[in-house]
Amino acid sequence: MTERGASRASLAELTDCTRSEEQLMAAYVAGDRAALDELFQRLAPVLLRVLARQLPNREEANDLVQQTFLQLHRSRNDFREGARLRPWLFTIAINLKREHFRRLKRRPEAPLDLDGRSDPTSVQGDHQRADAQHTLVWALQRIPADQAEVITLHWFEGIPFPEVAEVVGASLSAVKVRAHRGYQALRALLDEPIAQD
Repeated sequence: MTERGASRASLAELTDCTRSEEQLMAAYVAGDRAALDELFQRLAPVLLRVLARQLPNREEANDLVQQTFLQLHRSRNDFREGARLRPWLFTIAINLKREHFRRLKRRPEAPLDLDGRSDPTSVQGDHQRADAQHTLVWALQRIPADQAEVITLHWFEGIPFPEVAEVVGASLSAVKVRAHRGYQALRALLDEPIAQD
């Protein structure tokens, strides 16, 4: 590659880093497959964190992230110009998670899988983090799903309440009430001794 070709490639990479998620989505809709790769690199880790906090194991969360991007691909032409991508994508992910839970309710309950995080050879700090993660997942699964969603999006992901409201399809005041009630429920669950299921 010539020096001039290398500088063009670097400029293209720099442009991708500075393009907004909405610009990348518009580019993808227009046929730029690299734009989808960039969107996946940026947003898949965020979606994975959100979903992993609400699902019993990371494998299920990974599957839902993949399904979310597959749905993004299928619905790419439905994305409105001028709309914000992140709330649209989170809405897809949350709807897929709800559908996943509905399917699970029809099947017998499976034991919680911590995905190898409770390895007996790990150091004490790893055990404590795994225990805390287990306790948090346990508690989030025992409060109403709409409250767990709001808490996960707002507290853990730092998404502002107005954007959370847009993602979950509720009013701002309803989202704040869900958060308040969810925090109260979590506090009550975490203040009492946890029974081993």
